Amino acid sequence: MNKIKFALKELCITDKNIIPSSLYNQSVKCYTEYGIIKSKGRVEVMGKVFWNGGTLLSPMPAVLVTCADGEKKNVFTVAWTGIINTKPPMTYISVRPSRYSYGIIKKTGEFAINLTTEKLCRAVDFCGVKSGKDIDKFEACKFTVTDAKNISVPILEESPLALECKVVDSKLLGTHEIFIAEIVGTVADERYIDENGRLELEKADLLAYSHGQYRGLGKNLGSFGFSVRKKKKKHKKK
Repeated sequence: MNKIKFALKELCITDKNIIPSSLYNQSVKCYTEYGIIKSKGRVEVMGKVFWNGGTLLSPMPAVLVTCADGEKKNVFTVAWTGIINTKPPMTYISVRPSRYSYGIIKKTGEFAINLTTEKLCRAVDFCGVKSGKDIDKFEACKFTVTDAKNISVPILEESPLALECKVVDSKLLGTHEIFIAEIVGTVADERYIDENGRLELEKADLLAYSHGQYRGLGKNLGSFGFSVRKKKKKHKKK
């Protein structure tokens, strides 16, 4: 028992929510079974490995962000984005200050988020590794662009859905600056709108980014609320 307490103290672990209570109260056998290891900054408990904090949230959307300052325009890949509010609809992107588009967005306060598809995978990767300082990525990727309605930014015809965004706030967090923006317009490809006006993005083969890999979304496993939805009763024919 003393060996267990010593090991916990050595690992600087005292929270019983992290270590099962049985490890505190039972024998050295329990300690051996759970196999606590401290090596090179990591702690392993019950088959889990504890690392320092990192950017391992996954999957993320792999989107193409477009921006423009007059004739100066660019398209670049962003995975650090998401929805942060409903009313008003708000989103964000996190951008390194060293990126070519950073200065454009910082100056104009506008950008568009273009959702991507599996067919756009190569272009998405290309726009993430090539800089707009050196090459016109619209031309290199043979993108077809159209004007947005509410912002002075081009949007991609190849994208199934584009969000027109106006920056309302920004903050430099360290390596990245987060641009918080209101979604002032949405542009949908009519190919994914059914006869009832419903947007069918599930047919667009959307692209995701997971730990350095581009991936498709795979099969549908359920829709929102399916776990509590009551099954419809089948009426027997008389």
